[in-house]
Amino acid sequence: MQIKKINLNHSLIFFLFCNICSFLFLNADSPIISPSICLVLILIIGVSHGSLDHIKGKKLLKIFQLQNVLIFYLAYLILTISIIILWLIIPVISLIIFFIVASFHFGKEDAQFLINENSYLNQLLFFLKGSLIILAPMYFHFDETIFIFKLLFIENEFFFAILSFIESSKILIIGIILSTLSSVYLFIKKYELVKFTLFFDYFSIIILNYYFTPLLAFTIYFCFLHSTRHIISLALELDQKSFNNGLIIFSKKAIPLTLLTAAFCLISLYFLNNNYDLDSSILKVIFIGLASLTFPHILLEYLIERNEK
Repeated sequence: MQIKKINLNHSLIFFLFCNICSFLFLNADSPIISPSICLVLILIIGVSHGSLDHIKGKKLLKIFQLQNVLIFYLAYLILTISIIILWLIIPVISLIIFFIVASFHFGKEDAQFLINENSYLNQLLFFLKGSLIILAPMYFHFDETIFIFKLLFIENEFFFAILSFIESSKILIIGIILSTLSSVYLFIKKYELVKFTLFFDYFSIIILNYYFTPLLAFTIYFCFLHSTRHIISLALELDQKSFNNGLIIFSKKAIPLTLLTAAFCLISLYFLNNNYDLDSSILKVIFIGLASLTFPHILLEYLIERNEK
């Protein structure tokens, strides 16, 4: 119950934060927060929520009765590099798969602390709920979102024609309505007051994407809602008696992999900047980099969850 109360308070604070930010930028033609700042926030806060994967990896090795921790690091690294290579070879398919996986991941991790059942229906509801992260920027800022896709090596005109059809035929709003209904259903099913978290999160995402650019909206959501929520759960796992102490332990354990990931990102940015302008290079590092880290992170969570059950 402690994690539910903490996450409810967190969601309420985040909702108020989004409203304050939207009010401050209400009369601004374009709120200017550079991609560089977004990258720094993602590297410091966003990436850190997966920085205990090496600890979970050791736990997975024990499940499979393996002792050499290098096996985990090698497998994790190979999968990460493979995702980057696949993105360069088949960017459209990689983007679509990333959308599907990310929608489910965001929806599940942002709601599973409220939902005990792991049914197929709930899995579908998690996917629909998380799809709002993908659909909202396309609905409110379609042209800017398409511009980002093109920076991610997406050059298939047929793919963009399909997206234009989706945008013009109101499919996006239908998807947002389905996402809304999924949150409503999860709320009314076995009602608890703490489930207002779902609505605070929903309206926060809508506000962010209405007022801010896709990159800024995603950065704020990813760092201060999704990642922070995951860090909260990890802190409570590390010390169930003292959340503050758990947070301190997490910070210390997260530093090594966070710094290592940041170093790789900065090295990639250096080489990309030789051929592209800085902002374009940053967008490539953020989204392709996150995709390459998301797949092994989700796979690790899935394998541990499945084998523990």
